[in-house]
Amino acid sequence: MKLLTKSLIAGLVLVAGVAFAKEGVQDPTVKARMDLMGTIGMNTKILGDMATEKTAFDAAAAQGAKDALIAASADIAAKFEPQATDPVAEAKPEIWTNWDDFVAKATTLNAAATALDPSSLDTVKAGMGAIGGTCRDCHTAYRM
Repeated sequence: MKLLTKSLIAGLVLVAGVAFAKEGVQDPTVKARMDLMGTIGMNTKILGDMATEKTAFDAAAAQGAKDALIAASADIAAKFEPQATDPVAEAKPEIWTNWDDFVAKATTLNAAATALDPSSLDTVKAGMGAIGGTCRDCHTAYRM
């Protein structure tokens, strides 16, 4: 449980920074990427808050967050393929020099989101370790 909590907290802290970074972005491609990451962060937070019992478990909200994570994570490669830059962008250039690894991490997030069972608090808790860990791994490698 400690590992789950640490993974959730680390993942939430990493995605929280995306909301602040969007301020002042000029490049529309970078804005689209940041909006996508914001969607992932928001829905990870919904599930994470349930898993850590900051909010009450709600199966319908958990299903909605899961569905949004699946859709958004499936779009990561398409949104990041153009090598656009912006002064407020936090994407490291290693994304494009290690493209296959980056796409593999996005695929792993999609698989973790797909595997999450939103039917109970215990199953959400069980699935969030994989989601949080995947977010952390990718942000550690590919986010400034």
